[in-house]
This record gives sequence, structure tokens and C-alpha cells, in this order.
Amino acid sequence: MAVRSNKFALYILMFNMFIAMSGIGLIIPIMPAYLDTFGVAGQVLGTLIATFAFAQFLFSPLSGQLSDKYGRKKLIIFGLVVFGMSQLVFGLATELWVLYLARFFSGLGAAFLIPPMMAFVADITTYEERGKGMGLLGASMSLGFMIGPGFGGFLAEVSLEFPFYIAALVATLAAIMSYIALPDVAPTIQQMENKKENLWQQMRRSVYMPYFVMLIVMFIFAFGLSNFQSTIALYVDKEHGFTPKEISILITVGGFVGVIIQTFVIDRLFKRYGEMKVILVNLIVSAAAMIGILFVDTFWTILLVSAVFFTAASLLRPAINTLISKLAGDEQGYAAGMNNAYMSLGNMIGPALAGILFDINMIFPYIVGTAILLICFFIASSWSSRKQQLLQETRSVAPAGKG
Repeated sequence: MAVRSNKFALYILMFNMFIAMSGIGLIIPIMPAYLDTFGVAGQVLGTLIATFAFAQFLFSPLSGQLSDKYGRKKLIIFGLVVFGMSQLVFGLATELWVLYLARFFSGLGAAFLIPPMMAFVADITTYEERGKGMGLLGASMSLGFMIGPGFGGFLAEVSLEFPFYIAALVATLAAIMSYIALPDVAPTIQQMENKKENLWQQMRRSVYMPYFVMLIVMFIFAFGLSNFQSTIALYVDKEHGFTPKEISILITVGGFVGVIIQTFVIDRLFKRYGEMKVILVNLIVSAAAMIGILFVDTFWTILLVSAVFFTAASLLRPAINTLISKLAGDEQGYAAGMNNAYMSLGNMIGPALAGILFDINMIFPYIVGTAILLICFFIASSWSSRKQQLLQETRSVAPAGKG
């Protein structure tokens, strides 16, 4: 009975993640036209994206900490309500400052939603099944990003504001469903006793966590992924003259492959090779694909290389999440909060730097992104080697201690 209840809870969490990510994604195709109604364009779009990521960075650690103390369900419902209301305000806005305020609260809502859901998955899965749970949550995230823009374009036929109203409605319905159907997993005594820390204290403490290197890997991975995502449409438009339809296919195919991999393949890879090997291999693959995009010039070869990049990214995210969760012990909320905070930092810095580099030379974001991913590989590989060496030394000393 408990197993069935846990599976149902996982499905609710997947639905919530899908709603949140599709709500973020559905505004992508309509934002240029929507911002035109305010008389602004690209620079404001970039700062709105950064505002969302900045709010996530500020509040993700607090969200994880509070979910450890008060339970995951309350935080998830709060995050859905705030996210939904912020979408409504964004659609009703008549002043530019209201857009920034609404986007900030969208990031806040996502911050109070994603870390508790990741920690919830850790609560309801065994150590061995953790990777499968994180993979399914990642699949729902990828599916939301993939389907959201398509829904947004379709709903915008009614009006430019209509997609925001629908996003608000669906998020509110998800909050109601979560209140009714999501089980309330009580925090452990250790979780409740964890002391309250501000953002700086939590960031400083993260340096001493056994999974700190994985937080750095998440930051660099998010940096590289957002670097690629924020410039690929501009690059193929200016360099190869791709149409909006071709750009849409480019992004959608990559997202679809990611969903398939995370749903049906990733758990087998984790069980056969372990999360660390999956991380190392896909850091190399993603770096090769990022630089490789500069050496292909037809639609089908560009589609293939971008699909390889997005597939590697779809394997990296749940692998990092799973490894951090396995090393986090009773502080699942704290670890998930820090994980999301480091990811948000990458999402903030990546597009900003990529835009600057792109304006200098179109190929620079991909050269710099490749170098950063390779540096990340060497950091992760060195950490993994030291960890393995320490484990072997411990095993070799253990028999002598018993004698």
C-alpha cells in the first residue's frame, strides 16, 4: 500500500513540475510581441530572464531549509499559488515595472516549488530507486519546456495575454489537487532541529558539504546549457538563415529525445555505470556537441548535433541531482535548495555572458562554453578519482584494524 501511495505521490510531483515548466515555456514564443506592446525589446527580455533566475537564487536555499523543517507539501502548494498569481499579474500588467515584479515572484514561486519536489522524491524513493525518481521528475521538466512554447503559440491566437491567464488557472488547479491528493510526509527530528541560516551562511556551509563539487558541476552545467539555449536560435538564424519553424523543430526534437531518455533509459544507465560515470561521459559529449555546432551547416546535421547536446543535458541534470541527494543524508531540503541556487546562478550568468560574447563574435559563446564544460569535466574527474582512492585506502586499512 505504501509503495502504491509513493508512486501516486511521484505522479503528482511530476504533474506539478510539468505545469511549472510549461508555464515558464509557454511565454517564450509570445514574449517579443508582448514586449512590443510596452515599446521594449531584447534587452528587457534578457533582464526579465535574469530577474526570474535571481529570485530563484535568493529563495531556493530558504525553500529547502523550510521544507526540511515544516514538510514538503506546504511549500509545494505555496510555490504553485505564488507562481500562478504571478503569471496572472504578468498578463494584466500595464506598466513595465509590474512585469519585473511579476517575473520576480514567478522565480520565487519556482524556488518554493522545485527544491521541495526534489527533496520529496528523495523522501519517497529508496536509495537504489533514487535515480529513477529523479529521472522521471527531470522528464516532466523537459516535457514542460518542450510542450510549453507550442501551447503558448496556440493560445496566443486568442490574445497575447491569454496564455498567462491559462498558466495561472492551471497552476492554481495543480495547487488544489496537491492539497487534496499529495501525502504530507512528516520531517524527521534531525530535519526539524536543523538551525535557521541566512543565504550567505547556507552558501558558505555548502563549501564543506561532501557534494560541494557536484554543486559546482551543476552551476557550470547550467551555465553551459543556458549559454547554448540562449544563443542557438540567434546563431542559426544569422549564420544559416533558419526559419522560425526550423528553429522550433530544432528545440522540440532535442526536448523530445530528452524526455524519452529520462523516462526509459536513465535508470538503467545509473544502475549499470553509476551516476558519476554518466556525468563524466556526458560532460565530454555536451562539450563536443557545443563546439561541433560550428562545423555543421545543413539543417539535418545541425539538428543531429543539437539533439546530441540536449540528450547529454537531459542525462546530466538527473545524474547530478541523484548524486547530491544520495550524499545529502537527512538534509534533503537543504541540498535540493542549494542545488537549485547554484543552478540559478548558472542560469543568470550564462545568458548574460553569452549575449555579450555573441555581439562580439557569433562563435565565441560556443568556444567559451566548450572550454568551461571541459574544465568542469576535469574538476569532476579529479574529485571522483580522489574519492575512489580514499575508499580503496579505507578498505585496505579495515582488515588490519580488525586484527
